[in-house]
Amino acid sequence: MITFIVCLLAGLGAGLGTGFAGMSAAAVISPMLIAFLHMDAYQAIGIALASDVLASAVSAYTYGKNKNLDIKNGLVMMFTVMIFTFVASYLASFIPSTTMGGFSTFMTMLLGIKFIVKPVMTTKETMAATDPKKRIIQSIICGTVIGCICGFVGAGGGMMMLLILTSVLGYELKTAVGTSVFIMTFTALTGALSHFAIGGTPDLVVLILCIVSTLIFARVAAVLANKAPAKLLNQATGVILVILGAAIIAVQYVF
Repeated sequence: MITFIVCLLAGLGAGLGTGFAGMSAAAVISPMLIAFLHMDAYQAIGIALASDVLASAVSAYTYGKNKNLDIKNGLVMMFTVMIFTFVASYLASFIPSTTMGGFSTFMTMLLGIKFIVKPVMTTKETMAATDPKKRIIQSIICGTVIGCICGFVGAGGGMMMLLILTSVLGYELKTAVGTSVFIMTFTALTGALSHFAIGGTPDLVVLILCIVSTLIFARVAAVLANKAPAKLLNQATGVILVILGAAIIAVQYVF
């Protein structure tokens, strides 16, 4: 019963974070599995990344259906991220469990505060004015950094992408989230497969419960996010990130 409750709550937080903010499910699921189910960090990260795959895919589909997805430029970053996710995931297997999973927590809260205090009000017209060549170069550089974080830490990739897409590449929020979850679908798949290939078969019950719960809540969140006006979405995204960040800190340092 405790396993079901933990996985359901983890899926709730991860799904809302993914659908609303393009947040990596690993940022929520990993610490909860480690703290409450006493799971090995490497296996927990693998399960979290696996949960990310379908949740990000259904979110990307929802954003794409509402024309809030930049596939062309997203592909450039995606391939770079995938390569370095695999490399970093392999290197992570040699790192002690205690060093994994803590990086993205504070970043999640800070990014949430940023959206509340300084909303991203960029329009698609402003996006179109950005130099395509400059954006491609930035995407490659940023993709390298994000891939290392996603594979090595197992979390933070979604937050890094959202931060970079909105602050560096000048995306409006909905397109940034849509593009982020599109990329995460493939980076999470790469990370999950490499984790399972190296670390072995995970706990299948926990894996299935986390995947299903995250998928359901991500779908609900993505539908609501695409209907919300920009300012309200910024505020909702900010509040969710701050709450999730605080909850993750509580799980990591209190329990």
